[in-house]
Amino acid sequence: MAITAKDVQALRQATGVGMMDAKRALEESNGDFDASVQWLRVQGLASAAKRADRENTEGCVAVVKDGDSAAVVELKCETDFGAKSEEFVTLADEMAAAVATDGDGAVAQFTSRIETLLTTLKENIEVGTVRRITAGADEVIETYLHQQAGRGVNAVIVKVRGGSSELAHDIAVHCAFAKPAYLTRDEVPAADVDAERATFEEISRNEGKPEAALPKIIEGRLNGWFKERVLLEQSYVKDEKQTIEQLLGGATLVEFVQVVIGA
Repeated sequence: MAITAKDVQALRQATGVGMMDAKRALEESNGDFDASVQWLRVQGLASAAKRADRENTEGCVAVVKDGDSAAVVELKCETDFGAKSEEFVTLADEMAAAVATDGDGAVAQFTSRIETLLTTLKENIEVGTVRRITAGADEVIETYLHQQAGRGVNAVIVKVRGGSSELAHDIAVHCAFAKPAYLTRDEVPAADVDAERATFEEISRNEGKPEAALPKIIEGRLNGWFKERVLLEQSYVKDEKQTIEQLLGGATLVEFVQVVIGA
């Protein structure tokens, strides 16, 4: 079939190759676009250079628990159409399972699968957050995954020492809804705290609060700010009369990880 300049340009935009390489690929593939992309890939000429500059705020997240370990893997793409495709979701699930078993480095074995998706979905696809958590003595791990249109969009792993699996799961569900940024107040960057303190002082002064009352007012507002962000200080979503720290009782919340698509 006849190969037009428009065909060559479309292939160049999709693969990032030069004009002559694009033209030759189309000639070798009798003008078939998908076959041309595959030919370039086999020849080592196709690249994701053009796509790499495009924003990829969509995707899916998978979480897998395997014995005493659990892993979360975020796979990023450009559109929800790509994120909901069966091959995309399956790849994320398989990557999370491999990481749960073999560690973070297990994602490397999926490089060729990702390259294939780059070609078939024609989107900027890359691996985002990859985390693995392992339980030690007297520790339990639980997970929670919120799904939307067949793909995971909000994944949580929680590790608790001296508590039950039910407790760890309840906290994981809480995290999915409350979206804490930190486990403890000590983890919040000092620069962020100082900036908020200064802002609350300015607000309080603009409101005409008494000078003598300012320190107490500022600290009260800062405590409210911490409560929104620090997991242990958050009100439990199922019972706002108690904090997560109170919910734990004698147990210890060791760590948590949360990945939210588009966050």
